[in-house]
Amino acid sequence: MDSFEVLITFITNVLFVTVLGWYLITNLQWYDYKLSRVILKHHKPHWHVFYFFIPFMAYHTTGKFFVIFFFFAVLPSIFIWHKNLDKKLVLTWRVKRFLILLISLVIFQDILCTIKAACETYGVFMPLAIAYIGSVMIENFLFMAFKKEAKKKLSERKELRIICITGSYGKTSIKNFVTEILSKKYKVYATPRSVNTLGGIIKDVNESLPDDTEVYVCEAGARESGDIYEITTFLEPQTVVVGKVGLAHVEYFKTLKNIIATKLEIMQSPRLESAYIHTSVTDEAHEKVSFFGHEIQNVKSTLDGTDFELNFDDGVLALHTDILGSFQTMNIDVCVKIAKEFGLSNDEIKEAVSELTPVEHRLQMIKAGGKIILDDGYNGNIDGMLEGIRLCSLHEGRKVIVTPGLVESSDELNLKLIEAINDVFDIVIVTGKLNADLFNKNIKVKNKTMLRDKSKIQDLLSKQTKAGDIILFANDAPNFI
Repeated sequence: MDSFEVLITFITNVLFVTVLGWYLITNLQWYDYKLSRVILKHHKPHWHVFYFFIPFMAYHTTGKFFVIFFFFAVLPSIFIWHKNLDKKLVLTWRVKRFLILLISLVIFQDILCTIKAACETYGVFMPLAIAYIGSVMIENFLFMAFKKEAKKKLSERKELRIICITGSYGKTSIKNFVTEILSKKYKVYATPRSVNTLGGIIKDVNESLPDDTEVYVCEAGARESGDIYEITTFLEPQTVVVGKVGLAHVEYFKTLKNIIATKLEIMQSPRLESAYIHTSVTDEAHEKVSFFGHEIQNVKSTLDGTDFELNFDDGVLALHTDILGSFQTMNIDVCVKIAKEFGLSNDEIKEAVSELTPVEHRLQMIKAGGKIILDDGYNGNIDGMLEGIRLCSLHEGRKVIVTPGLVESSDELNLKLIEAINDVFDIVIVTGKLNADLFNKNIKVKNKTMLRDKSKIQDLLSKQTKAGDIILFANDAPNFI
């Protein structure tokens, strides 16, 4: 090859390996950096064929024509794929470290091969494999260092009270509500947004936990057995909550029994003083356990808010909240119990509950253009979705639902959801491909749309809805699902 051909081949190889690395790290970020989940649990495995294996095989079979194939097929297809993602790669330091390592390795390899003229083709798999293995080793080292630093910071805060919350449903709502209520009396800090992994909590402790915090409220999520145990033994919370448990992430846990066992790992906190467990989880008595959910009575939940009573041993507590959804009463119930443990009076609790603010994207009411929008995009459980549907049924105007159905759940529960939708809605828009066939077959509403491209939702709603309609966004799923 002449020098120009060598240069083009060199540049093509570096770009090609970088593109494959970009695809790989994007998928790893979606699936918690677990390669096994990317390979075995991916919701769209055909993407691996089109965007990884076919280009990889073409590199080794098309010879000098690969340059044309890369610039006119691979590069445009990856660009379009990335552009259409609604959950794009976030350039965290972990991602940057991987890409820097990968690009450095492939450039070093290609320069070495060029100088020695020892390679018929530049390598693709080797720099990817070494970059992945090297990245894992680097991140494990940094993780242990960051974990040690965070553990030291927590151990120095002898007076800090830690509340840790897990469960299948309602973790974020309980976290937000208990934070708002306890803030009436204490300096409370909670993990932001939906941060609920060990890595996220460690980062939060190191970078964001204020020095004057009196109560630290954390959310604990899990994808496999042992996840809650790791978080629990790191935080060592004095107060723990296990909210309602159901068939969420069933594809990972396989059975409800496994889900419950994983959530109850939170009971192994070395400093456990009190535990609040929803009645759906277990009825096994324990000296440190208080069950919640059975005290709720006289619930009246409408589009104007929720009124209910909690029947405690020391009397009945009547409460009102602007929070929508009768299922939220169980989440508020446990928050009230914790508030009592922390010494708040009934009057302080009533005032705090009346001032609770809706959790973003969880039955959050928005009024725009004469339409009522119920944004329940972050609610992915059957009980919450059915409650959203019930609230819509109270509206006198037309009713519209936009949903991908239940994700990481069963066909049985999706059919239950479909039955409720058929009874209430005038317009049904099903997004994504995951449940499209099941919904298309069983939805009886005449005005239904199977929308594969979520970017077209706004245009579709502007054409099909009008002032006076209520629109429910029930659950959401990124388009890699």
